[in-house]
Amino acid sequence: MHARRFSAEELQAARDRVIPDVVAGGLFVLFCGINPSLMSGATGHHFARPGNRFWPVLHLSGFTPRRLHPSEQDELLSYGLGITNVVARATARADELSDEEFREGGRLLTGKVERLRPRWLAVVGVTAYRTAFGEKKAVIGPQERTIGDTRIWALPNPSGLNAHWTAQSMAEEYGRLRAVALREGRSP
Repeated sequence: MHARRFSAEELQAARDRVIPDVVAGGLFVLFCGINPSLMSGATGHHFARPGNRFWPVLHLSGFTPRRLHPSEQDELLSYGLGITNVVARATARADELSDEEFREGGRLLTGKVERLRPRWLAVVGVTAYRTAFGEKKAVIGPQERTIGDTRIWALPNPSGLNAHWTAQSMAEEYGRLRAVALREGRSP
């Protein structure tokens, strides 16, 4: 499956679009991106930008039995997985978002997690987690903070711009979350 090519005008038209979450109550892991890219806004699919490594890493880490295409995002629900974002609006780059948008996103995300009650909230981007939740010293890995019974894990951002993490090193960290969750008997 190849991504359709979008013109610059089509991508710009996707700015500020909101794409629907892929969620259900009681998920095993709710993955939380920073915000949708313009490509995600244009396609309506999470992590749709060709250089984004979310889908390959999800497979390499064992969360999915095969590499899914962004257009197959709804299949995640059958694995007890879902996707949301800290900030809902699509932008060309995450640095277009203000700290206030991140903090408001953290408040909205907290309400969503309280309602949906996933076992784990996995925020893909430790900087976004730090800003959204006011946890300035947070590092990749499990967090002290919980939302109700939901535990939180900060994961590396799968964006192709995050060059210090390879797909393999990201898959190891995502796999660490999966292993801990399974060991704790918190699987779907």
